[in-house]
Amino acid sequence: MKILKHKSVAAAPVSPKDDPWDPIVSLREFGHHVLTSVELTVTNLCNMRCEHCAVGDSLVLKEPEQIPLDLILRRLDEVEHLRTISITGGEPTFRKQMVDEKIVPILKYAKERGIRSQINSNLTLDYERYEKLLPYLDVMHISFNYTNEQDFYEVGFANSGHPVKKEVASKLYHAMMENSRKLSEAGMYISAESMINYRTHDKLPMIHKLITEMGCQRHEVHPMYASNFAKGLPVLSLNEMRQAIHSLLDERNKEIWMLFGTLPFYACNDNEADRALLKRLRQEPMVTVRNDPDGRNRVNVNMFTGDVFVTDFADIPSFGNVHEEGLDDIFAKWLNDHPLNQKVNCYCEAASCCGPNLLVADMYYKDIDFKSRKAITL
Repeated sequence: MKILKHKSVAAAPVSPKDDPWDPIVSLREFGHHVLTSVELTVTNLCNMRCEHCAVGDSLVLKEPEQIPLDLILRRLDEVEHLRTISITGGEPTFRKQMVDEKIVPILKYAKERGIRSQINSNLTLDYERYEKLLPYLDVMHISFNYTNEQDFYEVGFANSGHPVKKEVASKLYHAMMENSRKLSEAGMYISAESMINYRTHDKLPMIHKLITEMGCQRHEVHPMYASNFAKGLPVLSLNEMRQAIHSLLDERNKEIWMLFGTLPFYACNDNEADRALLKRLRQEPMVTVRNDPDGRNRVNVNMFTGDVFVTDFADIPSFGNVHEEGLDDIFAKWLNDHPLNQKVNCYCEAASCCGPNLLVADMYYKDIDFKSRKAITL
């Protein structure tokens, strides 16, 4: 097997003008989608059971051995245009052994290659295991959908399957808040994501206020879609979602980068309220709208089986395995041959839009052919 040689280049901090996870960056550079981002599922263990968890059905109490780290690193090394690595779970830091033996080596690899890295964590465990990541990690991504301890208790343990004492939840809540502050003060870039759903849509300004008090440098906002644990939860109307975003924009701290993702609003829609919201999002300072990377420039690799998916939470079967093929080759099959990709593989330069992802298309636009549409006004 040929291992590519990569020149080490120091990666600059992410910013509203430099978001390497957005597939439109590589699309404009190469003229078509290429694989620039790999997400690694390193565990299915977690100390929480959030009611909206997008991978809730895969969480376990005991898990098997992983495939060799050397194989993963070799497959990453073969990805010619790799620019970001994301580590997810479960809770990636649930076991300290995982931090020491898998996560730190992967982050070191990314750092040495000049690749941006991100970990998705609930940040509720002891500070020391996160502190080990400080020299290498670019983005600590946390979920934050709460206004107080009670919210955290109700949301975070809704699917635990057994009683969880409020005192235990309270301890985790305050650990998360304190870890965020300490890590931020130590130089870690922390991005907190909030979901727009039936619980949060009228509380987003308060949630945003707490996120800024925790020292987070970025607030990500995504609608909740019906996947895994979230399938049975109430769904907001598009009008409720628009109102929630406007309310948040009205009251936000304009010094904090606010990143919106997977929004179900498009410049090719004939709804004036959609176009008014998109216009406001384009004009607001320190606000960006990220195109969904899943299936555009990113794949997910399961580190237990080696299976490769378009995302870690959609109900789409694996379309390759790292034991058998390189990731660039697997991605090419998805891009060129898979019928589901052909359904949503559209692009509008005028609107800087890569269209809906599969969840959005299925939920709100089942019979719409986005490839035949154009931006109405900008």
